[in-house]
Parts: sequence; C-alpha cells; structure tokens
Amino acid sequence: MNSKIIISLGAAVFVAVVALGAPVWAATTVQYGPSGKTFASSMVQCATVGPNGTQAPSGTLSPVVQAGLFNSTAKTTAAVLLNGATVATVKTADPAADVWLVDGNNTVVVALSKKTADTYSFTVQPGMCDLPDTSGNTFSADGTLEYAASGKSYATVTPGCALNGATGQPQPYVNLFDNGGYMLNVSVNGVPLTQLNGTTRTHTPVFLSAGTNIISAANGYVSTDYYVLDGGSGSCTLQ
Repeated sequence: MNSKIIISLGAAVFVAVVALGAPVWAATTVQYGPSGKTFASSMVQCATVGPNGTQAPSGTLSPVVQAGLFNSTAKTTAAVLLNGATVATVKTADPAADVWLVDGNNTVVVALSKKTADTYSFTVQPGMCDLPDTSGNTFSADGTLEYAASGKSYATVTPGCALNGATGQPQPYVNLFDNGGYMLNVSVNGVPLTQLNGTTRTHTPVFLSAGTNIISAANGYVSTDYYVLDGGSGSCTLQ
C-alpha cells in the first residue's frame, strides 16, 4: 500500500487530512458488501499521490477510496474495478487497494468471481480536493500559537504526544482553543470532533494522523477557521 497524505471530506466546509498507512478498517469508517467478503471506504477522501501511485499523476491531490477483501481465506484473490476497468488485484496478504476516482459518479466493484461481486458507488464533486486558504492566519510572537484569521480560535503549533483513546496508540496532538464565547464545531479528518463554546468547553486536543492535517472550527455559517498541521509519521513515543 502506498504511503500518502489523505484528506477526508465529510462536507464542503469540513476538510481534514488523515493517512491510510494502516489497514483501512482501522483508519476510517468502512462499508461491507452484500457477500460479506469485501469492503470499501464509506466516504471519499483526498490523497497526495505517491511516486508509486496509479490512476492519478504523482504529486497531485486526488479523490480516493480503498476497497478490498474482508475476512478472506488464505488463497482468496479479487479484482478491483473502477467504472468497468480493472485497477488492482487484492489478496489476503495485501487485502486493500487504493482506487483513485474521477469527478462525477464512480462505480467500484470488488469481484471475487464471475458470480460473486460487490458494487460500491461514490460521487466526487468538482473541486472537493482543494485545500483551504490559511494565508490570513497569524502567529504569536514566540511562534507557539497560530491564530485563525477570524480571531475566534487559535491552536498550538508544536505537537505534543499522548495516548489516543480512539486508536489505543500514542499520537501527536495539538490543542485547539475557543478565543471567546463562540460556538465552534471542530472537525478533523472530515469527521466532527467536538463543539467548543467558550465557557464550559474552551479547548480540545486534536490528534494528528501521518502527513498534513487540516483542522476546521466552524462558527455556524458565519465563518470557518482552518489550520494546516504536520503530523509527521502519525505516531510518537510517550515520555
């Protein structure tokens, strides 16, 4: 599996990045086919294509899902097709394949045989992999804090290391703060994380995955703050 930067997309204003270096079912929410023998990502993500990537030019940010085998036996293999064309072959030893999508409607099929094949549908909106503009963000004099252009939130710049209860693994993290009495919906990896309100919940830790991470803090439809942060390898050592 290629190493890459991933951006999960849940909604147009909630954009963030994760890495799919681990098996996909450990890193993202998945869906399973009617056969019970295949899976695919449940949402479209965006990836910076690595040098060994296929279907998309290296170095570009492109929409991607993963698809492959679930609970397969030792000798199971399957073909992965995108819009009728075979793009990968998966097997028990390497059960997941990256499938780079195109704008519009996409059909991904994981075919174990002529009789057994599961179909997954995905829609890619044009521009969904565009990165947010953070050029208006500013930094504290000592460089330890990054303030959003709106002034409604700020985040620590240098990640710490802590045990992520969701994954059970030590991961780098930053703290995101409400910079006033705002209602901020915090999202990372395209998935809502928590809500800050400036009173009872003024800050939250945000764990970072490998590569570039984009965190959003939305004050309703009024404004959305974005932070682009480097999660390194996505792991760290507790001190």
